[in-house]
Amino acid sequence: MRLLLIRHGDPDYIHDTLTEKGEKEAELLADMISRQQHIDSIYVSPLGRARKTASYTEEKIRKRAIVEDWLQEFPGILDINDSQNLQRAYSDTPKKPDGTYRNRIFWDMLPSAWSTQPEYLDNQGWRESEIGRTSGLNELYDSVTGSLDRLLADYGYERDGKIYHVCEANTKTVALFCHFGVSCVLLSHIWNVSPFILWHCLGMQPSSLTELVTEERQEGTASFRCLRVGDISHLCASGEKPSFMGRFCETYANKEQRH
Repeated sequence: MRLLLIRHGDPDYIHDTLTEKGEKEAELLADMISRQQHIDSIYVSPLGRARKTASYTEEKIRKRAIVEDWLQEFPGILDINDSQNLQRAYSDTPKKPDGTYRNRIFWDMLPSAWSTQPEYLDNQGWRESEIGRTSGLNELYDSVTGSLDRLLADYGYERDGKIYHVCEANTKTVALFCHFGVSCVLLSHIWNVSPFILWHCLGMQPSSLTELVTEERQEGTASFRCLRVGDISHLCASGEKPSFMGRFCETYANKEQRH
């Protein structure tokens, strides 16, 4: 089985759709997929930017996507007002007019914070971190990954501990059009690693494609190996400059890039 995780194109977050550049990216992605992949099924986040991205591929390969709520961007909203430790970990957080801190998302923690707290690096320890204990992260994570496992079971691969039991082997290709944060959650579950490592160390630019394929080295037992992560070769081949969306400044002195 082959699993494709596809991030939406360059987003217009205010209107929850794509920018003009994002539409160009989605079009180039669809062209590449139609040439290189045979997709059996498409699933898509209910959010507009993901659905718009998927629409180009749907039209190109003449398949209709199934909308799945669990593929929406991971709702990792964090209130840091009651924790001095989290205020230090997110020390660049702006304040609201009333003097309280604005909410943050989990994966915007400063590297000097998460990398020096071992629990965030551990494949189970992150659940006992301050964020895991106080934010509802664990329940959200289990809900999303449980939905992934139910989908994989529908295709013959049932979660068995930290691997997958093969009930019905196949070579189908399933595409998930979704978002960066939730993609990291899905990958961390499949690979049995902390989501904080992926949230902070991976970069998946808009319209990028991540490809995993099952390996059945022992009959009846499957694991997923990644063949490519954040592939934007469809943009490079056409000379389309990748979007900077989702990244932070390459050098601190560059005030034109996100800080």
